[in-house]
Amino acid sequence: MSSDLLIRIHSPEFQAMSERVLRATELTSRLNVLPFDDEDGKAALLAEILGRPLPERVTIYPPFFTDHGLNLELSERVFINQNCTFLDYAGIRLAPRVMVAPRVTFITVGHPVDVEDRRVWLTGGPIDVAENVWIGAGATILPGVSIGRDAVIAAGAVVAEDVPSGTLVAGPKATVLREF
Repeated sequence: MSSDLLIRIHSPEFQAMSERVLRATELTSRLNVLPFDDEDGKAALLAEILGRPLPERVTIYPPFFTDHGLNLELSERVFINQNCTFLDYAGIRLAPRVMVAPRVTFITVGHPVDVEDRRVWLTGGPIDVAENVWIGAGATILPGVSIGRDAVIAAGAVVAEDVPSGTLVAGPKATVLREF
């Protein structure tokens, strides 16, 4: 996880973030109970969650969760399967043709290890996922990670470091298994 101090807890910026979390939670709660075939209702709520309409040919299957939404950048032809979570305060970018399997979690913020710092700061960094990446079911992508073009993240992987282009990573701490 990135060790960069991101935001001071109990600051005006933190208060604004907290208010947005409540709003995003309310909006995703509404999204997640819509009938599956209510495309117009889903599009309207997702536009409100993201602060802009979805790009063309983006597919998101609810349930869908985000704590902020406004810092989630989705490119054309992104596919997000059900039950995914995007904690996007520090920013998440998914390039064209990224495929995200069920139960994938993206986390851009966390807490310092030091107890005193933990009470005062949030840490984190943006996540950047390049074109044509496939992320397998139940993977977790941690703060500050970049995933290179055409990479594959195996199901259940925990990605704590950058992933080179054209590689397959797997395991509780993702490691390169092979190059394409």
